[in-house]
Amino acid sequence: MGISKLLIANRGEIAVRIIRAAREMGIRTVQVYSADDVNSLAVEMADEAIEIGPPPASKSYLNIEAVLDAVKQSGADAVHPGYGFLAENADFADAVNAAGIAFVGPSGDMIRSMGDKASARKAAQEANVPTVPGSDGIIVDLDVASELAAQIGFPVMIKATAGGGGRGIRVAENAEEFAQFAPQAAAEAKSAFGDGGLYMEKLIAKARHIEVQILGDGVNFVHCYERECSLQRRRQKVWEEGPSCALSDEVREKLCSSAVALAASVNYRGAGTVEYLYDDESGDFYFIEMNTRIQVEHPVTEAITGIDLVKEMIAIAGGTPLSVSQDDIVLRGHAIEVRINAEDPANNFMPFPGVVSDFRTPGGPGVRFDHMLYDGYQIPPFYDSLVGKLIVSAHTREAAICRLARAITELRTGTLKTTAPLFAALARDPKVQAGNFHTKWLEPWLEENAHTLSDDEGTRS
Repeated sequence: MGISKLLIANRGEIAVRIIRAAREMGIRTVQVYSADDVNSLAVEMADEAIEIGPPPASKSYLNIEAVLDAVKQSGADAVHPGYGFLAENADFADAVNAAGIAFVGPSGDMIRSMGDKASARKAAQEANVPTVPGSDGIIVDLDVASELAAQIGFPVMIKATAGGGGRGIRVAENAEEFAQFAPQAAAEAKSAFGDGGLYMEKLIAKARHIEVQILGDGVNFVHCYERECSLQRRRQKVWEEGPSCALSDEVREKLCSSAVALAASVNYRGAGTVEYLYDDESGDFYFIEMNTRIQVEHPVTEAITGIDLVKEMIAIAGGTPLSVSQDDIVLRGHAIEVRINAEDPANNFMPFPGVVSDFRTPGGPGVRFDHMLYDGYQIPPFYDSLVGKLIVSAHTREAAICRLARAITELRTGTLKTTAPLFAALARDPKVQAGNFHTKWLEPWLEENAHTLSDDEGTRS
């Protein structure tokens, strides 16, 4: 079948990334944009661009009707949703497919099944993938759920079945907190995602966050090894790397094989990420959720396997079988990605939608910088603060950290504040260098090291 014209239903650095992949495949691109993104890099790079509404995302990038109108107007035969916005909106995927257009991702039914954390947990259990002890499906009766929490042992996590980004999550240390926090989590989830459904799982202290990249064409399924995403602030990832230094070869094989088993059990099509908690003390791992889209941190996997994940998912959507088998996929060295946000780390990470000036990108061997920036660009205040991703790779983890420390010093954004100083400081930290951290490690570290995060420390961004 193939794809000849691809509409990108997203913005920022991921839109630029998709345009580059499509261009290398000989596919024309259409970039949709809000009124405030008219001067964006993606709009400049695409073959065509169509305005879809005013700056608020609810009136533009989340407006399904406006995006579908742009598809019809442009004559695109495929839509790539990127990540965020409509990427895991099952109704959007259904509407695209109903219009006879290829959706670059799984079907709406698959998004509903695997994007909903409770049903994904059930699917994992049916595929014999280990899951964290917790509720079977969505919580219906809070009193019954509280009794179950006492049986499996406090503390427990109360989590929204939809959405992500740390919203709709509460930690209850006892029955009283469970009764207090569960309604709060439901209300937050309802407001953020339109779905107040909750489920519950046991909290594993000092867990690592490990995720496995999978690809499937509905018939063939492979993993592209794992990424570790344990360095998090407010449950949002800031530093991702692969492979994880915490896993033995034996555990890595079991973990990655379980992700493939889950993908195969649901006949998955596209790129997906199966996420786990890893218990350092016991060596056990537990499935927590699946993301049915490309991840922000996908370049880590591309660096250590040589596979272009965006091209693969576009090809699969166009009807082409997977281009690689499991035997073709080999680990090569180590890679680290850090998220460059327009935030002031010395001021509690306040958003900083300023103007880019004196712009210079890092370079040299093993350095990649995916971004949306140019001299004079005004960062819009309406969207996520992510403006770029610095990815480094080397033969060893130690060498990759040294390369990251060097590359960070080369980034210039003028008076625009970014999170670059955070990563300069982390690269110097002995525990980070030793890989001795977990998902709750970074926030106490930030309280102790806030004074190191000025622009003068380790970077001149």
